[in-house]
Amino acid sequence: MGEFKYSEWDGSQNLFDMDADELMDKVGNDLMSNENLADIMRRMMRNGMRNRQGQRLPGLQEMLERLRQKRQQQLDKYDLGSVVDEIREKLNEIKKKERGGIQEQLDKAREKAGQKPGQDNQNRMDKAGQKAGQQAGESGQEGQEGAGEMTPEMRERLNQLRQQAGQNGKGQRGKSGQPQSGQQGSPQGGQQGDGGLNEEQMKKLLESLEERARQNTEKLDGLPKDLGGQIKELTDYDFMDAEARQEFQELLDMLKKHAMESMGRDMMQKLQSMDPQALANMRNMIEALNQMLEQRMRGEEPDFNQFMEQFGDFFGDNPPQNLDELIERLQNQIAQAQNLMNSLSAKDRQALQDMLDSMLDEATKMEMAKLARNLDTLFPLDDLLKEYSFEGEESLSYTEALKLMEELQKMDRLEQQMREAQRDSMDSIDPELFKELMGDESAEELERLRELMKKLEEAGYIRWKNGKYELTPQGMRKIGQKALQDIFSQLRKDRIAGHSIKAKGRGGEKEEETKKFEFGDDFDIDFQKTLMNALRRGETKPPMKLTLDDFEITQWHSATRTAIVLMLDMSLSMFMRNYFEAAKRTAIALDCLIRSQFPKDVLHIVGFSQYARVIKKEDLFYVGQNRYEHGTNLQHALMLAEKLLAKEGATNKQIILISDGEPTAHIENGDIYFQYPPTLRTMQMTLREVRNVTQKGITINMFMLDDSLFLSSFVNRMASLNKGRVFFADPSDLGKYVLHDYITKKKKLIS
Repeated sequence: MGEFKYSEWDGSQNLFDMDADELMDKVGNDLMSNENLADIMRRMMRNGMRNRQGQRLPGLQEMLERLRQKRQQQLDKYDLGSVVDEIREKLNEIKKKERGGIQEQLDKAREKAGQKPGQDNQNRMDKAGQKAGQQAGESGQEGQEGAGEMTPEMRERLNQLRQQAGQNGKGQRGKSGQPQSGQQGSPQGGQQGDGGLNEEQMKKLLESLEERARQNTEKLDGLPKDLGGQIKELTDYDFMDAEARQEFQELLDMLKKHAMESMGRDMMQKLQSMDPQALANMRNMIEALNQMLEQRMRGEEPDFNQFMEQFGDFFGDNPPQNLDELIERLQNQIAQAQNLMNSLSAKDRQALQDMLDSMLDEATKMEMAKLARNLDTLFPLDDLLKEYSFEGEESLSYTEALKLMEELQKMDRLEQQMREAQRDSMDSIDPELFKELMGDESAEELERLRELMKKLEEAGYIRWKNGKYELTPQGMRKIGQKALQDIFSQLRKDRIAGHSIKAKGRGGEKEEETKKFEFGDDFDIDFQKTLMNALRRGETKPPMKLTLDDFEITQWHSATRTAIVLMLDMSLSMFMRNYFEAAKRTAIALDCLIRSQFPKDVLHIVGFSQYARVIKKEDLFYVGQNRYEHGTNLQHALMLAEKLLAKEGATNKQIILISDGEPTAHIENGDIYFQYPPTLRTMQMTLREVRNVTQKGITINMFMLDDSLFLSSFVNRMASLNKGRVFFADPSDLGKYVLHDYITKKKKLIS
């Protein structure tokens, strides 16, 4: 049972670590499974990995799922229809206040006239739907003593009555000869009521107010059902309630701002009001921008700096640095507004569009339409336009909705980057955008994933070349050494044929060079260099303590050179039965063994299926990919092996054959013939080539991965002709058999 220690997390512990060698072992194992390096690297980035300590680093796919979940949480949280509902509620509140203001003014006027508030007109006002609240009932006293409160409407009607009486504001003097308070401008005759108005004046004032109230109520009752139509009608409506008038103006300003925001929120940051002058300045800026864009489309270079000197205040605290940045920024923001529209229901979309369209004059709308066309020509919107399905209940304003669209747009962009990274390189992911959307913890995980890929490059195992990852010679040696080590570890456990197999032979010619001791080497110590290593390390006083790194061993080489052709069956059955992985692993291990232990030996590799071909050693790691061919053309493979060995001056020449079936194809008169089950002619042509190889003194050792009766009979016939040997091996033991046979022969030759 292992011992584990736990401590409180203080931020300094390394949650996940994997060195380059451990990572390369994983890459090597996957390469043996007939995958290419690009696919392996993509899968590691996509799926993440687990180290020897069991710690797991999530991959891009898991991070992508987190991003999608975060986006879905936003869609499940908000009700986008509330954007229109907010405007609808504001408008209903304004209409309610206007209705209430109308009734309030009538009630005050009737009270002054001595009538019951609401009398005669009450039923009509009820039918009109008293949906309003109070409005401009601020009137104040006219400065007359004893006068009751007079509304602005009442003062307006009073002035009209004075004009009709020809008074035009001339004061009426009382008995004292002084102007009487509250009677300025009142006509002579009739009994005077409160506020200095006589009965006739009050009657006319009340009638005037009632008539205007009737007209306004009818207009409110006759407003169109759609929001855009209501706002357009109310724009020319003469409000009687001052508060309703003010709130409606504020609503218009808000909608005008939203209409301009649809062409870029940056342009609205410095715009404090939506008065005619501000809108005119905005239109001038859009005209200048259109001129620049049209210059760009003609192939000219616009003066961007001059444009920014004149209109830079429209673009906030973070202005664009060049025209391309401005174009991209505006298109992103236009897309956000359009995505908001696309995500609304058809009814709400039409209502909002109508309202925004009604806010701008024709000249401004024309310039904005031209701007949209010019931008789309230079930077098409297609990839930015989306439609989101919101299912939540939380309300949000138009400005909040635009900010949400910006966040969703960023999520879409990050998702695209992460999907590209899974296909290509992690360089496509913007780390700042990733951190902004995913948080610090996920950003750290992404950085660890980047570092792992860099470790393989920094260690010299892989490199990025011509737009893809590829193995370096050092990486190939590393995989070969691992394959060799795995096979030797099996050899030591199994002790095939009762012999302990070593990685090196003893005898032959001694080399001047030594090497560091490695697991599996004969313990032929060079004591002088071993002790010097200890001294260099700092061991100066006896007794000297030696470490494993101190040991140097003598290298030997064979005085007899061997040339080998390793023939790999690459027919379809080898891949379908998953035999080819073992064959490729064995070939890589054998190549590594020869390169490191017997460098004067020569190894050629021939792959064969419908026909035979030479496989370069640097391509050995990728062999088998997309080469699933029918046919086992052993005859052509033997012919090619014979040609390769004829060029070698080695004393010993041999062929190592790895296959799982009898020959099913041959070449005759330059044509390839394939037939399954095998024909007698194919068997004859193959055995004829075995005889030719044998006459050249080439031994064939066969390692068969199947032991069917027909196959056994055929390969035994081959062995009989060639005097070679046949091994029927399980794929898991293939490497042990091949390397054991090769090393055993070398030891005999050396000794």
